[in-house]
Amino acid sequence: MTAWILDGNNIMGSRPDKWWNDRPAAMERLGQEIAHWCWTHDDTVHLVFDGPHLSNVDALAGGNLRIEFAQRSARNAADDVIVELAHTLDGADVTVVSADKGLKERLREGIKTEGPGSFLRRLST
Repeated sequence: MTAWILDGNNIMGSRPDKWWNDRPAAMERLGQEIAHWCWTHDDTVHLVFDGPHLSNVDALAGGNLRIEFAQRSARNAADDVIVELAHTLDGADVTVVSADKGLKERLREGIKTEGPGSFLRRLST
């Protein structure tokens, strides 16, 4: 089984769907899509967002989906959470989904990465 760690803001930002007009709604839409995808498999999924905790997004967590918000508001706060999670899940088959080159460079050897475009295609199949 794979442990997926998803850079929520990076995935959201990969779509030109005007997410920037209503970021909380875009976070909820992405969370709903990922929650539906989680019903199709048993892999553990960690969806990580920058920004304040949103209860409507957090409510989507359950089963094999965990939703986390970076607790501090600093540049790369979610990246820090993602790196910590990836290294904590040592020994698991870990895949981090992000296009962030700086984040990918911080990951330990052996941790797989996948771009947001490829990952979003998984959601639509």
